[in-house]
Amino acid sequence: MSIQSKEYKDYTKPELDDKLRQLEEELFNLKFQSKTAKLDKPHKIRIVRRDIARVKTCLRRLELAEKK
Repeated sequence: MSIQSKEYKDYTKPELDDKLRQLEEELFNLKFQSKTAKLDKPHKIRIVRRDIARVKTCLRRLELAEKK
């Protein structure tokens, strides 16, 4: 299940970095499965891509907050 961006607000930078790495790894595995075998839930790729975007947005917000 995807997490809303509101729930990512409470994460720290190391937690977000770790979550981003996990999501990118999951996306890689899903793409690999879609090319080599039948993927049971093809919509999962879209969900993971959107979660990656949410995490990157939160990371950017933290980066901008540090500059201020």
